[in-house]
Amino acid sequence: MEELTHFNSQGRARMVDVTAKEVTCRIARAAGRVRMNARTLELVRSGGIAKGDVLAVAQVAGIMAAKRTWELIPMCHPLRLSGVDLRFALEEDGIAIEAEVKCKGETGVEMEALQAVSTAALTIYDMCKAVQRDMTITDIRLLEKQGGKSGHFVRKEG
Repeated sequence: MEELTHFNSQGRARMVDVTAKEVTCRIARAAGRVRMNARTLELVRSGGIAKGDVLAVAQVAGIMAAKRTWELIPMCHPLRLSGVDLRFALEEDGIAIEAEVKCKGETGVEMEALQAVSTAALTIYDMCKAVQRDMTITDIRLLEKQGGKSGHFVRKEG
């Protein structure tokens, strides 16, 4: 079983020291979804949401959030990200979101990918809430991570 590393010898929170870690290429993919009714989804598809282009705004919000993860999650390191991309798929019951984040560094970018998805989902909710308040943000999860000592992880869906 893995040991929790974010505690010092007194049992208090600490930011993990990554000084001695090797700089490697780090990649993480995360996903989530916003469930909504057909009317709201059609307004997103047709550009009928009064606040503007929902997916364009969510794209930028997700990228910005990934870059600022260290300011929001207390034990995250500030990272120099080399790439952030978000993809959206309009599905029958809502919008699927996937983010991919990359960097060369001493620590992984899983939290940045998860933050990108979470913020994109919240932005979609914010942009559409005047039309539908009972949307659901769900299924936020890490899909894959590469690089570093722990190697390659791929989520087994199902």
